[in-house]
Amino acid sequence: MEETFLYADDLGPEKVIEIYDPSVSLKAILVVDNVAAGPSIGGLRMATDVSKEECFRLARAMTLKNAMAGLPHGGGKSVLFGDPTMPAEDKERLVRAFAYAVKDVHDYITGPDMGTNEALMACVKDMNGRAVGLPREIGGIPLDEIGATGFGLSVALQVAQRYSDLYLDGGAVVVQGFGSVGQHAARYLAEQGARLVGVSDSQGARAAADGFDIDALMAHKQAGGSVADFNAGTSIAPEDLIAVECDVWIPAARPDVITQANAPRMHTRVVAQGANIPASAAAEKILAERGILVIPDFVANAGGVICAAVEYHQGNETLAMATIEEKIHSNVAAVLARVADTGALPRTVALEIARERVRRAMEFRHTH
Repeated sequence: MEETFLYADDLGPEKVIEIYDPSVSLKAILVVDNVAAGPSIGGLRMATDVSKEECFRLARAMTLKNAMAGLPHGGGKSVLFGDPTMPAEDKERLVRAFAYAVKDVHDYITGPDMGTNEALMACVKDMNGRAVGLPREIGGIPLDEIGATGFGLSVALQVAQRYSDLYLDGGAVVVQGFGSVGQHAARYLAEQGARLVGVSDSQGARAAADGFDIDALMAHKQAGGSVADFNAGTSIAPEDLIAVECDVWIPAARPDVITQANAPRMHTRVVAQGANIPASAAAEKILAERGILVIPDFVANAGGVICAAVEYHQGNETLAMATIEEKIHSNVAAVLARVADTGALPRTVALEIARERVRRAMEFRHTH
């Protein structure tokens, strides 16, 4: 019986590939969603609980993100079932096996994502020649090192100040998921005068009304520590981070962390979505009804893929950062201006813009 894809529509997916290699315990999924604008770019995510549904939703988010950013690329995503804390040699073996398995999928370019990094992208490049987010030593612009996605979030929030009662200078920020995206977002926002008052990672959460020392917290994390054992602030239950009063709340970890059940607990002015698909549609509606501005994921967190596209087309770091600033500033302003004019939800407006761009690209594509 033919399988029905829950999220299939006129945009995609173009192909869904399930990959198994028992010799190295490889189990992975690749979704190439839409390539009308060019070969798809999307990260390789490693976790023990990833799924085909999550992979497709993330691939579609990349289609929309790349279209919204005006990049000559479509959207794709891959997920690898595995513990990201496994020994480095085992992780490299799995990633190399994945890269070899997709060597003939020429319309997919792999980038780093949760559980993978620049060194592993070098392995992908070595195996099939198609990867971005590479180490500097082999011509890459390392996304995590420069904080491309976090920088883009800070640009999005600068624009949001014109369309809300947000003031970053002196404002309070909460970051859920203090990995690369969350750390750099906090760092760039601190440069604008904001203070980090709540933070979490996979081990725990902490709050500090007066703000954390971000440099010290980042150093603690980079030394192998966790938010849970940091020596400042007060330990709180991870599920209570959503209730910490702030001006900006940034989800920067897994999907579906803001739900219909917990959205009423939020006390913030703006939610800037650093993670992909971090909130349900019902949750975003609740937030809008409460006067909380939501900057959708594929608009706000496009800094990483913009940087990856600049790298792929042989640009440098200076060009990448300038392109991130220009594109995210322009797109957030376009979305929020239309929201102000129409009263529609930000995601509704952003989807209209992105889908129209994808469909225009599809008009130029030859169909067999």
